[in-house]
Amino acid sequence: MMCCLLLNGQAQNYDLGLPFIKYYSTREYNGGIQNWAIAQNKYGLIYVANNFGVLEFDGSSWNIFTLSSGSKVRHISIGSDGKVYVASQGDFGYLFPDSTGELSYTSLADSLPAKYRNFDEAWRVFQDHDRLVFCTFRQIFIYHADGKIGVIDPEQAPENFFYTNHQLYVNQLEVGLSYLDGSALKILPGGESLKGMTVTGLLNRPNNELWVATLHNGIFIYNGSSFEPWSVKNNEVFKSSAINCALRLRNGNYALGSQNNGLYIVSPEGEILLHLNKTKGLNNRTVLSLFEDAQNNLWLGHNNGITSIELDMPFTYINEQVGLPGTGYDGYLDNNTLYLGTNNGLYMKRLNEGSGKNYQFIEGTEGQVYSINKVNDHLLVGHHNGAFLLKDNSVSKISDVLGAWTFLKLKDRPGYIIEGTYKGLVLHQEIGGNIVFLHKIKGFDESSRVMELSEDGDIWMTHGYKGVYKLRLNDKLDSISSVKYYGTEAGLPSNALINVFRIRNRLVFTTENQIYRYDESTDRFVVDEFFKDFFNNDPVIALAEDPYQNIYYMTIREIGILEKDASGEYHKKTSIFNKLKDMLNDDLQNVSILSANQALYAAKEGFVLYTAGSANITDQPFHTLLRRVSLTGNSNTTLFYGHYLNNGEVTNQQPKTYVRKIPYEQNSIQFSYSATFVDGLEKTMYQYWLENGEKNWSEWTTRTDKEYTNLHEGTYTFHVRAKNIYGKLSEPTSYKFIILPPWYRTNLAYTIYAGFILTCLYIAFYLFDKKHKKEKHRLTMKQEKELHKKETEIESITRKSEEEIQRLKNEKLKAEIDSKNKELATSTMHLINKNGFIASIKSNLGSISKRSKNQEVKHELKKIISNIDRNISQDDDWEHFAFHFDQVHGDFTTRLKESFPDLSPQEMKLSAYLRMNLSTKEIAHLLNISVRGVEIARYRLRKKLELDRSVNLQEFILKF
Repeated sequence: MMCCLLLNGQAQNYDLGLPFIKYYSTREYNGGIQNWAIAQNKYGLIYVANNFGVLEFDGSSWNIFTLSSGSKVRHISIGSDGKVYVASQGDFGYLFPDSTGELSYTSLADSLPAKYRNFDEAWRVFQDHDRLVFCTFRQIFIYHADGKIGVIDPEQAPENFFYTNHQLYVNQLEVGLSYLDGSALKILPGGESLKGMTVTGLLNRPNNELWVATLHNGIFIYNGSSFEPWSVKNNEVFKSSAINCALRLRNGNYALGSQNNGLYIVSPEGEILLHLNKTKGLNNRTVLSLFEDAQNNLWLGHNNGITSIELDMPFTYINEQVGLPGTGYDGYLDNNTLYLGTNNGLYMKRLNEGSGKNYQFIEGTEGQVYSINKVNDHLLVGHHNGAFLLKDNSVSKISDVLGAWTFLKLKDRPGYIIEGTYKGLVLHQEIGGNIVFLHKIKGFDESSRVMELSEDGDIWMTHGYKGVYKLRLNDKLDSISSVKYYGTEAGLPSNALINVFRIRNRLVFTTENQIYRYDESTDRFVVDEFFKDFFNNDPVIALAEDPYQNIYYMTIREIGILEKDASGEYHKKTSIFNKLKDMLNDDLQNVSILSANQALYAAKEGFVLYTAGSANITDQPFHTLLRRVSLTGNSNTTLFYGHYLNNGEVTNQQPKTYVRKIPYEQNSIQFSYSATFVDGLEKTMYQYWLENGEKNWSEWTTRTDKEYTNLHEGTYTFHVRAKNIYGKLSEPTSYKFIILPPWYRTNLAYTIYAGFILTCLYIAFYLFDKKHKKEKHRLTMKQEKELHKKETEIESITRKSEEEIQRLKNEKLKAEIDSKNKELATSTMHLINKNGFIASIKSNLGSISKRSKNQEVKHELKKIISNIDRNISQDDDWEHFAFHFDQVHGDFTTRLKESFPDLSPQEMKLSAYLRMNLSTKEIAHLLNISVRGVEIARYRLRKKLELDRSVNLQEFILKF
């Protein structure tokens, strides 16, 4: 029968196995062998006082900070501001971040008076409110907040120091146990009884009592006046083990580290709950220091290495270190004895034997054990070599048929037992208190590993890759009377990965995508509605139900429980089991229910015992920290070393003073980060996002670094967050930085570019204007030469008559007028086009000036606009044109305006151009309108001049 295991208030049952343990060697943390003290800051970083300096562990990697003197660090304490106070050989002080975030050491011992400075060893550092207490083997130095230094110089040299309940205690071999009273040491009442004893641990207890451990004299209880030996049966064990250190755990138990016998976890009553040593869980037998971190993991500083023990986990590991070799397959708890079957044989352990007793091998069971079943009060063992009966912790073979998988009690046929084997079924019978092999059952030869009985007595057997069989025995029980096969044609999704289990008092069939049940009315398999919402396309490979109707399961992708609450509803619980994914047996997966609150998982190495009802450690918060920011490429410069400092305190949020401006030629950057969650640290995953460089978060990865190359200039923020083994997310951390533009894309460069362009435009305008004036002058000179030549020719010709001379003069005058008209029109067109172009340039420069934020550029643009204003031809161009035009055409514009005062300026211009006998295309160009626009303008002009349709506009203008 099943029974409930006593847990002694622990999340784990140390009687049966070990907690999960992780050992860090000197090669991993790259430091010295001895580790004298361990502490943790508020962001989860672990610090260790090591022979080579101070070790720092961020959950992914170790760093070491050596002191300037290179001395061994004996003790550390972390202040509320994040300072790591250090006590070391010949020195004491603190580690604190500099402007780059790198921890640097500052000595406080150097501020001592010269006569006290030359001490040998600072052994302890404690924080007492706003005071710092540094303890050496000669003096005790107290640093006050106001800068004053108090010195306590006892007559007898101290041996050890302890700080508990805001009180400093000092162990002196010549005196006993003293305490600090003000500025002096006073012997504790009755403390002289410890004279000559080395005190190694001191903890306060209720009612002002003290719990005091010594190196070789055992443990005492101080009642306020005297020290009495701790009246527990194990005090002699503690004496012989040489206790080095002691720590009270958060659950009330004591952790004792010894010199030569490892670690003890002891109850408040003195019972040894767990003992780990060199042959059982630990890699080193000497424990120099103890520390319990924020996740309730117990850290051990060894004489050689560091160990982390997961005390708060609900799992107990049963493997070869507790006497159980091999891969686990099945387990069964019978009364007070746990039986475990592995590929090496059958093992047992009585629960009342304590954690010091290993599992015992049961003779005659060498080889592969498949199952342990209890049928009709008989323990039956399925083995590769056959079936065994287990009785009085010894076995006897009941069948030589190879490959005994499992056993079933026949319904309505008391005393008969069916056994599934490699090749079909065999029948046993209970006779005279023994199990007797009868015969092999004929008519069925398939391997029968997984079987269950239905209510009507049918045997349902599932094959790993063939499907489902429903078997019915004949009345003589010597053969199968009927065999019915079920496969895909019966509603199953495939013939593979099918198993049958009895859950909630009915048979369910697990497949590669859903859980099915058999519908007798249709003789088909249908999806089980109860499981439909819990499993979808994730093959279930194992199911087990405990007495509370909680359902333990294993699928291809996850492990978990369907927990039943008080209302009868089921809830899926998976995250806590993520730690087991790579540990479990992947040959024949199995979970065995041992008791109402315990399940046993078959593992690659032994078994893992799960105990329900422990603290939910999956909800514990943790931090993701940026550990290093470096420029890659040719520079390999580190910008940030992992510790922000803001207002005199260490923080994990980037202050503005840490925002760096990076030259463009160094625009490749690498980030290193880590999460301070030790449990399952190798499965912690990270997600990152470069704001202004990437649109979304990256995929999850186990990498703890990310590099970006060839970043464009701009302001970036790198975000990173972590997801631990239980799926809980940390708060993201971020790092902001600025990539400066290259010199040719700076504001100064743009100012130079703008000035150069404007200068070029100014020069172009100047040359254009100069060329135009030169061309005009050339045309004028040419015309004058032509006229002069013609006059000369005319004078040289004999005047035939006065009329001919007059005719020639008239032709000359007409030609001159036409030439001047053409010249005037050409000059006007150049001037108007030039002024329009210059006005457009001026407008564009004005727009650029308004948009520019560079005051220097705006000033230069305004100067150029002023120059344009001084040189541009204004709107009086037309007036100049009209003046010269009237001189040629007899005050045409004046007369026309007086006769038709309603004419617009545009119509006046059109009339002048018509008078000059210009074409429609030429007029359109001068008026800056289309040819069609000229036609419309002519039409409107005719209306204003009130011309009849028969009158030609051109002729009217020419004759006016």
